Amino acid sequence: MTHAADSANIARHLDRMAAAQPDRAALKIPRGRARGGHIDYLSLSFAELSAEVDAWCARLTAAGVRRGDRTLVMVRPGLPLIAAAFALFRLGAVPVVIDPGMGLKSFLACVERSRPVALVGIPLARVISRVCRRAFATVRVRVAAASAGAARLADQCRPAPAFAPVVTAPDELAAILFTSGSTGAPKGVRYTHGMFAAQVELIRETYGIQPGEVDLPMLPVFALFNPALGMTTVVPEIDPSRPATVDPKKIIQAIQQEGVTSSFGSPTLWGRIAQHCHHHGVTLPTMRRVLCAGAPVPPWLWEAMDGVLPNGTLHSPYGATEVLPVSSISAPEVLGETALATLQGRGTCVGRVLPANRVKVIAPVDGPIATLAEARELPPGEIGEIIVTGPSVTRDYDALPDATARAKIADGDTVWHRMGDAGRLDDQGRLWFCGRLAERVFASDGVLHTEQIEPHFLTHAEVRRCALVGVGPRGQQRPAVVIEPIAGFDCHNGTECRRLTRELRTLGKLHPLAERIRVFYFHPKLPVDVRHNAKIHRLTLAKWAASHHGFESDPKR
Repeated sequence: MTHAADSANIARHLDRMAAAQPDRAALKIPRGRARGGHIDYLSLSFAELSAEVDAWCARLTAAGVRRGDRTLVMVRPGLPLIAAAFALFRLGAVPVVIDPGMGLKSFLACVERSRPVALVGIPLARVISRVCRRAFATVRVRVAAASAGAARLADQCRPAPAFAPVVTAPDELAAILFTSGSTGAPKGVRYTHGMFAAQVELIRETYGIQPGEVDLPMLPVFALFNPALGMTTVVPEIDPSRPATVDPKKIIQAIQQEGVTSSFGSPTLWGRIAQHCHHHGVTLPTMRRVLCAGAPVPPWLWEAMDGVLPNGTLHSPYGATEVLPVSSISAPEVLGETALATLQGRGTCVGRVLPANRVKVIAPVDGPIATLAEARELPPGEIGEIIVTGPSVTRDYDALPDATARAKIADGDTVWHRMGDAGRLDDQGRLWFCGRLAERVFASDGVLHTEQIEPHFLTHAEVRRCALVGVGPRGQQRPAVVIEPIAGFDCHNGTECRRLTRELRTLGKLHPLAERIRVFYFHPKLPVDVRHNAKIHRLTLAKWAASHHGFESDPKR
């Protein structure tokens, strides 16, 4: 039997922080501008946030939510998300979190497969649950997401009764978090309380995070780690469904006004912020670290952020919804050692594997690999499929046995996760990411990986984004690059496209792999994921390119 002192319940961390630093701000939610232009925040201390979670527990319990109940969470970022999730953790219920940006059809399929018993949602979510009855057929409890607890606290009314976190074992199901589905159908990842606890410790130890720091998370789900880490969460003024529309001035103002020390965001978001800072001569001296992930960080962004963070460091953790973090790399190592190799086609270095994890590179296999004995490990330097095991590795997908069989490898009681990524280990033990396996190009003269090609063409001043694609049948694909030019470039102007194609071909001839690219397509806006606005949908672009005109500067060569 698991006793309270040994409980793995992730909610216990909030109780500890509420006891250790009750008056310190836990959460700041923007609610407009005060006189003078300062951001006006609703601020909750750790003690108040704990009381708010108790209020949610009371409402959920009164509505009939019980331990083990799968509860679909459809609320806004900030206080509703944090309070609802920690209340469900306290009760031993299982939050189900699905990215609404994946589109209604995929979203409803995920809901139906996850079979939630309860729904915590904004009014629109509850309406959808009534209209789309088939997907929500298992839902018997609906709870409004209005935050009555915060209103009571603001009015200094008596808080709700305290709810102690239920005692949970490390292997007890804690949550179901869905992948973004950027290279396939979204899948529900089964998280246990032990895995959450391992993630908190890995993040704390890897980045030296201390209680009392201030975080501005530009991916809403990352805010869930902050109460456990003792960090103040400053909710950013950003539309999570349209992160690319972020106003850098608002993010910079929040960092400067609130003394933010840490932030997580995609390369797309931090690229916009860095460009704004350089253009206006702004630095961010309070920042100790920026964690940048969701897609490879381009070499130019490492350099740009080096000037923006006079007292801080840019880090890039590598991982996935199924396991995070796997490894990490920071700016000094990139700028001093690995950036040049990336431009030379050797992939993007994602750093040294964290001590708690183990990584292997194996020969790629299209189908399932039942046991580790069936996998062929490759020597350092050779590109293959990345697999990882460690305390934060999830063991299976929810209600998808075939997907679990394709993604997991048994090794006795240990489970290895197949990242779906191509990569290699170097002779120093560092891991290099070469691209998604599904996005390889199988040309007649060999295989090309996205991270071998794209960084080289990104050095051109008129290229905002680019994507390696293959046109034609596998084994005979013609490698091509789809270019998203900078603003102001007319993708329908053939003269301009031919001129840029000539320049890109000249640039490619300096690179033994990029020299193989003879065809370029021009697209005004490459399709990307909603979650990070950074992962390019290359398989979609390959289909697009098959029916569009590409440009060649020297077609006879």
